[in-house]
Amino acid sequence: MNANFPKSDFPVLFSDRFKLVEIKDEHRNDIFELFGDDSVTQFYNITTLQRVEDADAIIDHFRTRFADKKGIRWGIAEPTNEAKILGTIGFNSIIPEHKAQLGYDLKSAQWKRGIITEVIDCVLNYAFNNLNINRVEAEVMPGNYASERVLEKNGFLKEGLFRDWMFWNNRHYDMYIYSVLKSDRKK
Repeated sequence: MNANFPKSDFPVLFSDRFKLVEIKDEHRNDIFELFGDDSVTQFYNITTLQRVEDADAIIDHFRTRFADKKGIRWGIAEPTNEAKILGTIGFNSIIPEHKAQLGYDLKSAQWKRGIITEVIDCVLNYAFNNLNINRVEAEVMPGNYASERVLEKNGFLKEGLFRDWMFWNNRHYDMYIYSVLKSDRKK
């Protein structure tokens, strides 16, 4: 068990422009809009949502990962309207005192505003300073150049290509692995 993981209250984080909040049932339509967009799911290992009800399973997954202290996913909101989220960011998995796997997504209408670049910095600070994580990893499917640029802006290094790393939709996919260490952020 991770002694540094929040005991019960979901941590709310702030960046310069955004508030990172718990993803709740009230965000159902936003989750559907996000994952119902083929341009968002193009490099994602989920099938594009077809029905708004399909968003419930994603919200439940995020809720369960947090309750089980295995992951944490925030909704990205503007501080004046946390009932509406623009995307999500967080750690799909956390190995206490060791590493976490970063994941993020953003509604396509919000792309190219520097949102993910800004909030990655916020969640990295939380991981290194509050969760005592040493290494944060991110996987990127080849061709997802925007995600590669965002990670590099936040100090991640491309470590290599994992061949046939992911199996999804009856197919194997290569994935690039990126990482940033706690010690990298102190330089």
